[in-house]
Amino acid sequence: MLRLAGILYSLIGTTLAGSFMIAALVTGYDTLIPIVASAAAGAVVALPVTWYVAKAIYSPS
Repeated sequence: MLRLAGILYSLIGTTLAGSFMIAALVTGYDTLIPIVASAAAGAVVALPVTWYVAKAIYSPS
């Protein structure tokens, strides 16, 4: 399951980090610190999301 989670994180992490960055830019935070902080927050939020999705895919129905 860890291999599946790694593959999923590469997709989910970049998607959430990009979405958080776009949200920061739309709300007017266009300097370096808010953009990097929002990307880092998206990467951190992606960890439990990835674990939940991988567990849902891996578990037998």
